[in-house]
Amino acid sequence: MDSKCNEHKISKAKIPQSIQECCKICLRILSFKQIEGCLDNLNYLDKNSLNILYNRLKRCQLCGESLDEHIREQFILCTNCFLISFEWIESTLVKKQILILYLPWWHDNSNCNLCHSELTFTSDCQKYCEDCHISYVGCRYCLTTNIIFGLTGQTQCKKCKRISLIICSNVDRDLVVYLLNDIIYDNYIAFFYIRNIVNTEDKYFKPKALLYSIFEKIFVKNVKNVNKKIVEWIPYSQFKNIKEITKGGYGIIYKATWSGYNEEVILKRFENSKNDIKYFINELKSNQHCKNGFNGYIIEVYGFTKDPELGDYLLVMEYAPKGDLHKYLQKNFTNITWNNQKLQILLQISQGLEYIHYRKFIHRDFHSGNILLSMIQWKIGDLGLSHPINKSSNDEIYGVIPYIAPEIFKGSAFSKEADMYSFGMIMWELTTGCKPFANIKHDIHLIYKILDGERPKITEDTPECYANLMKSCWDPDPNKRPLIKEIYLTLGNWFFKSKYKEEFIQAEEKRNKLIKSKNIGPEFAEKNHPEAIYTSRPLSAFISKCLSTNISSTISFGNNQGTIIKNLIVIENIIYRNL
Repeated sequence: MDSKCNEHKISKAKIPQSIQECCKICLRILSFKQIEGCLDNLNYLDKNSLNILYNRLKRCQLCGESLDEHIREQFILCTNCFLISFEWIESTLVKKQILILYLPWWHDNSNCNLCHSELTFTSDCQKYCEDCHISYVGCRYCLTTNIIFGLTGQTQCKKCKRISLIICSNVDRDLVVYLLNDIIYDNYIAFFYIRNIVNTEDKYFKPKALLYSIFEKIFVKNVKNVNKKIVEWIPYSQFKNIKEITKGGYGIIYKATWSGYNEEVILKRFENSKNDIKYFINELKSNQHCKNGFNGYIIEVYGFTKDPELGDYLLVMEYAPKGDLHKYLQKNFTNITWNNQKLQILLQISQGLEYIHYRKFIHRDFHSGNILLSMIQWKIGDLGLSHPINKSSNDEIYGVIPYIAPEIFKGSAFSKEADMYSFGMIMWELTTGCKPFANIKHDIHLIYKILDGERPKITEDTPECYANLMKSCWDPDPNKRPLIKEIYLTLGNWFFKSKYKEEFIQAEEKRNKLIKSKNIGPEFAEKNHPEAIYTSRPLSAFISKCLSTNISSTISFGNNQGTIIKNLIVIENIIYRNL
């Protein structure tokens, strides 16, 4: 480090504070004192160069205060001249306060101070952490840095007051609103700890040491799970071998290889999300909310990406190699016994749903296609239609008719009790290996029958205790259905404490006889109706038709209800024939 101009004498008069030495004649900048790396990475200098540097640092270059030898050797800065500050500003994107930490030096690190991920450079003065959503914006005139804990459109240099527009690639406004409101760190916690750290810091400090102290004490120790990536932006180029698997209510499901980890993942495309992002945001938000803390019963969402050609957003999700519950039953029904596997499967599923309800969410699309086997663990997936319990929704209602609670077709809102009705259908599916009402057309007539009280036929081998629990989930009165916690505790008593042990042993004997006589099992079941639809689809038209025939007023008519419903079906058929 040569601090002398080879042609002229050095002058320190009228030079910016960020410049350590400058030649007055040719204005050649000889060194900067505000670049972090210059202060922390001087091991490469020889002894003579170090001595020159020590002598030059006998006094603070700004205030002139004498610095002792120990301080000079560590290249520690003077807090009188390098004052760290912070404040709240209101984001220009949404009405929310976000935190800015003002550093009086140039942040020259290419990794995020919080998660240590490599920063994305959006310009020569700006960089951005796509995992933590922290921006590092430098002022090229003052060599200072603003660290912004949140998302905003612009920031102002604390010293020269110049305004810099913030470049944040790959994130559109709706996504910004979600990220800013739901996953940015707790401002009040940050304020309290930054104030204490800055106020109690020694008079002299090392830049990197102070930053480490701030990030460690504030975020790692005081914000839950901050050491885990909250939601990760994953470049689309990292996915190889992308193959379409199926189509769902909102988009297309793909299997792909995540080259960064050499891991198979699921990509869920939200079609037309470049124009309408609300369904993508809802599923991302639901997954983030329900995975707060470790939960092994919910399919994990690793992050999200964007198709650069179509502009659609995609969720990057855990791949369950053994498929969904229905396919598993189709393949393994004979080996799934009453006194072991059936109860174990239901126990794991009930744990997942219990956790969703505990987090004050409802699933709203709970069926066997959304229950997935990841190695030896059953997990619940597809939270795209889930909602907070106390939140009403005017969105289109999606679902699979046989799994939808009857009150939904009468205009009621989804609830935990509606999820319990769906759970009862999953219980029935485990007894037969077949989906409910698979042999008939899924249309308004099936809905009328469900409103009339029709439910799938219970098999001969089903234990009485199991059948009673299942029927309680099917109760037409939502208030009479059990809570998922009650279901979980009941299944636990059956599985772990062997309650009704003899009943389940006898049920297994009956099941084996029925299998041998080809009276039970998916391979012996009646062929599926071609219009039995088991992918989620819009249901509002069916609900409107039910409401227009005033079904809700007939439900309380007791024994006459069936006759009324049958008459409605006859009227419908007459109308169709006359069209």
